[in-house]
Amino acid sequence: MPNITEKHCRAEVKERIKIYDKDCSGLYVSLSPTAPPTFSLKYTCPITKKRGAHRLGVYQQGEQDVAYWRKAAARLKVRIDNGEDIAQTARQARSLQAKQADITVGEMIDCYVAWISDEIEHKRQTDQGKIVKIKPRMKSHEELTRHLNRFVRPRLGRMVASEVTNRDIAQLQADILAGTLIANGKPLKASASSARHMRKAVSRLFSWAAEVGNDYVTASPCVNLPKLPKEEARKRKLSREEIAILWHGLDRPDITIDRRIRLAIKFALTTALRSWELLHIHRDELQGNGLADKHPLVVVPEERVKAGRELHQPLSDLAVEIAKEAMGNYPWMFIGRWDTEPLNRKAMACALRGNKASDGRVRSVGLCEQLGLKPFTPHDLRRTAASLMGSIGISRATISLCLDHTIKSDDHGAVAAVTGKHYDQDPRLGEKRAALQQLANEIRRIISEPMEAADDEMRRAA
Repeated sequence: MPNITEKHCRAEVKERIKIYDKDCSGLYVSLSPTAPPTFSLKYTCPITKKRGAHRLGVYQQGEQDVAYWRKAAARLKVRIDNGEDIAQTARQARSLQAKQADITVGEMIDCYVAWISDEIEHKRQTDQGKIVKIKPRMKSHEELTRHLNRFVRPRLGRMVASEVTNRDIAQLQADILAGTLIANGKPLKASASSARHMRKAVSRLFSWAAEVGNDYVTASPCVNLPKLPKEEARKRKLSREEIAILWHGLDRPDITIDRRIRLAIKFALTTALRSWELLHIHRDELQGNGLADKHPLVVVPEERVKAGRELHQPLSDLAVEIAKEAMGNYPWMFIGRWDTEPLNRKAMACALRGNKASDGRVRSVGLCEQLGLKPFTPHDLRRTAASLMGSIGISRATISLCLDHTIKSDDHGAVAAVTGKHYDQDPRLGEKRAALQQLANEIRRIISEPMEAADDEMRRAA
């Protein structure tokens, strides 16, 4: 048996022949008058024990010559000797290549959204035993879906997913920061926060595509992206004078904003709860005798809590007073317009800032403008409550408990994160109840002061 030579591969033949290599058993070249010389390897599959032939590639003088394919065959034989079914590997590679060639980013987004919103069993161990709930695979699926559709789909939706590069993601980020990204026919407002949301969403999408989503891509392009500008921490909080103006303003008869939304704003300041946590409070979440209980308590389910755990929040006498007026005989504490579901989570934000049409026409004047207050958001009420508790001497560790934050230190020093996460499971209701009642007492004191004094202070500040 001769060795395959360059002369064999360059020679013209009148009929199809095979020449086997002496030095590399199983390697042969197929010569044809109508096709270029093609190298293949005959082998025995270590799993099925069947004989087969694996096509290596086409001869090219100078680059992929005889020596090149002889080395390629030797490497392949090592993989076979190690027990690999190279035919199965090749089939998987062809399938992966077909998927990557066909699927677009828009189609991949649809698959990912279906996956994260798919309802599955979630198991959690409690004192009462193991609890199994059927809920979406990912808690933040609605937010991720919104960001993908708003920022990623308009620009990358029609691109083949495997062809998206780091440069494409970087350019998308730059356009969001510059306010030049077009979505639904108009440019989006320049925002570092939006760029951050986009990066988080697209990174999760491509990581899923590479690891879970049927190998739509081999690797995520969301690496080594330009750094985003540092986002300034929000510091807006209401002063005591502003609290008085807001509280009394919410009771003014000339304010046309729905009374239930105004009560929700008061409740947010009094309880330090997030909008999503308080607006959907159901009667079943009130423990004991509900609002008539000696120690009223609301247990917000983990689905509505940022930390993903049940939140036990005591209610002060002021919070109970507000809740009784708001709830009445309805199942939810803050019922929506049609009395069939709770208030929308954006109801308070929209009421505070007002509503403008796309052409700039004012549909409704915001509460802040009506009361002459510097604009603020519902979350600023939470910051105001925390600051107010701090000003009356409540420790930061206790304020953290009321805000449902992880306590990193207390009066005795640093606290290990694992302690609060896995070991100390006591909700500290006594401490929280006392702090929230002190907050309510301080709010009562502030709103009981004459409004004339508050107005003078506001005028001097202006």
